[in-house]
Amino acid sequence: MTVTETTSETTTGTPLRTDVAALARDVVKIYGRGDTAVRALDGATLSIPAGRFTAVMGPSGSGKSTLMHVLAGLDTVDEGQVLIGDTDLGRLGERQRTLLRREHVGFVFQNFNLVPTLTAAENIALPLTLAGRRADQAWIDEIVAMLGLGDRLRHRPAELSGGQQQRVAVARALAARPRIVFADEPTGNLDSRAGEALLGFLRHAARELGQTIVMVTHDVNAAAYADQVVHFADGRVAGITSNEEK
Repeated sequence: MTVTETTSETTTGTPLRTDVAALARDVVKIYGRGDTAVRALDGATLSIPAGRFTAVMGPSGSGKSTLMHVLAGLDTVDEGQVLIGDTDLGRLGERQRTLLRREHVGFVFQNFNLVPTLTAAENIALPLTLAGRRADQAWIDEIVAMLGLGDRLRHRPAELSGGQQQRVAVARALAARPRIVFADEPTGNLDSRAGEALLGFLRHAARELGQTIVMVTHDVNAAAYADQVVHFADGRVAGITSNEEK
């Protein structure tokens, strides 16, 4: 395991490389005004490698969730630049950001957010259905097999365990083959066994399927499953730990 300090290499303004899925450059995000203003991001710079599992780890209030929100286009920045692929999010309006998220971004949250009246199969296909896109059935079959959901596709959420529901949420996030998937404390509502299984699936999705995963967590054990761990503190990147030799 190696530790590297952050550098200014990504702040030179050079074109985004094809091996970079997302980039934050000198990003500042401030909530509130005057004496009550909170500088959630304070010049944060981070490059997310494509096809890798990246964990962003830090204590409560470090700004890690805000970083995820701006990288995913859920929130805008006050200063700096955010890109997904070669698309500068700062140049997009709200509707354009919504369309970009629908086409290129997947989400997994601590709460499963499944539609209770739909089966697992219908929940997995829901983003494609809403977007009017045809499913790549071979891809969906592959992720369903990877997640061990083949015998649960006709079940509704109430008939599934917490771990199974979260696996359905992961399959839903992967179904549209997004450029990048953001997972916000995805094991927070799972027991240790189900959590470890889910983290193993996320690592497999990156290493074997080439999916880019960004997970926000405060759990060092969860972060150990990632290819790299970004240590976040006081609104900026403090360092990066590589786990890829594991």
